Amino acid sequence: MTDTLVTPIKPGNISAKGLLEEARKAHENYLIKQQSTDLEKAIEYYVDAIKADPGICESYYRLASLLLLKGQITVDGALEQCKTALTLEPKNANAHIYSGYFQCLNGDYEEAEREFKIAISHSGANSARPRLYLSKLMLTKIKNHTSTIKDTVKFLYYLLSGSMMIMWDCPSIKMFCKFLANDFSVFSYKTLGEAFEKMKLFPSALDAYTKGLEKTAKGNLFYQKMGDLSLECNNIEASMEFFKKAHELNPSDREVLIKLATVSQTYFPDNIDETIDYYTSLLEFGIDLDKIYYELGHLYINKSDKINAVSAFKLAHTLDPENPYYNNSLAYAYIKAELYDDAIEYYQEAIRLNPDAEWTAIVCHALGAIYAEVKGNYEAAEATFNAGMVLDPNNVDIQLSLGDMYVMQNDIDKAIKTYCDAISVDPENYLSYAKAGLALWEKDYLEESIVAFHKSIELNPNFEIAQNNLGVVYLDGMGDPKFSIEYFKNAIDINPNYTLAYFNLARAYQAIGDKALAAEYYQMTLDLNKITEEMEDKDIRARIYELFE
Repeated sequence: MTDTLVTPIKPGNISAKGLLEEARKAHENYLIKQQSTDLEKAIEYYVDAIKADPGICESYYRLASLLLLKGQITVDGALEQCKTALTLEPKNANAHIYSGYFQCLNGDYEEAEREFKIAISHSGANSARPRLYLSKLMLTKIKNHTSTIKDTVKFLYYLLSGSMMIMWDCPSIKMFCKFLANDFSVFSYKTLGEAFEKMKLFPSALDAYTKGLEKTAKGNLFYQKMGDLSLECNNIEASMEFFKKAHELNPSDREVLIKLATVSQTYFPDNIDETIDYYTSLLEFGIDLDKIYYELGHLYINKSDKINAVSAFKLAHTLDPENPYYNNSLAYAYIKAELYDDAIEYYQEAIRLNPDAEWTAIVCHALGAIYAEVKGNYEAAEATFNAGMVLDPNNVDIQLSLGDMYVMQNDIDKAIKTYCDAISVDPENYLSYAKAGLALWEKDYLEESIVAFHKSIELNPNFEIAQNNLGVVYLDGMGDPKFSIEYFKNAIDINPNYTLAYFNLARAYQAIGDKALAAEYYQMTLDLNKITEEMEDKDIRARIYELFE
């Protein structure tokens, strides 16, 4: 078998019997493989057979069964096709079997029983199938409590006689042998491939699965195995292609769809719409809906689709309101939508559920930031930050946010203490030293500020803010513009779009009397500020005018 679709031969190229034979083969392949490509081919061949010769009975009832399976016709429509078939061949046992089956689906058990009995009378020694169908019908009546003792006896009679006569039913035996042969080949190639995988002989394993793909009727299984193997070998693109082919052959395979969604989400973050389509398809299975909505919510967040993100997380939360992660994600989506009161509600619920101290501390951090930065409720923010630090005393980020809040309140002493506490928890955190340096600068503790900024730069030489701020301390605090120039230039080298660093470098050149370089850097500041909008243009222009007064 290959993954190339075979184009059905049209009536002008082959006889009606030939088309019917092609349809039978595709139909049998579908029954064995359960792959949609075979289903489509069988339908097309049956349609072409009817066009080539409308007098062939078999084409109608077999086509009806496949169209009903695809949902393209109703049960009544299928029964109409059977009536057409029986008009052409009133004694066709298979047409009566199909008619009886459709009558069962329609709930007309009496008519179904009549059709199965007619099929038995016309089948002779090959009546195993209608007998077994009839026994199943009797069992349904027994389960529905609408049967009599006579029905029970009929059930046992038709079950036993059908089971005994199955050995004389040539079509059933033929199909059974095909199933058996196919299953043995599938087992052989699958086992061989898995053995090679265990021995880390990946090329040999891939070769075994490729042969299984070609020799058996389980293409979706071997494509899936090849996808798993490629993923293990870190060949992500090949893995994705194999899973896609497996999905094309059998769209109802939920496991393959999960792998497609997971691989796409993990390794192809730019293919957001495609990943969303995979997860949306998974919803049709009706399994683990809350988890799927949760993943969809994150995808919509990445897509900046705030409305759908809120909707997806809300659906996940509705299905499992006691899940702290769903509450947290819904709160985050509300923040993106600037619905802060709703966000506060769900953050509070996530904290109440508290599945893990470290995780809950992070939620406290997020909630505290809303209180401080959005609501201006510093008391609530402080309480929430402190609760987070109790849950996780090693969470430096919370301590830094608490220090920032004290700065916002102009309580610099508390800010310095909090930043120092953060340093004591993690002495290697460059951000703690940079924030402490700025707070110390605010209190005119110049030497201490310089030490803090130098330590921040030592830990992270590429932190342009610390480079710039250290230059400011030397320029404005220590009165040493020449020494400050080095740090402003470092900041610009790290971030060529750092407008404030250009401005400060211009001030430094102005301070040492180099008006030409000062004017050059003020102009660069002015030009860059049109893009970054970090400063007021009038402040920059005032400095330029000041040079030439």
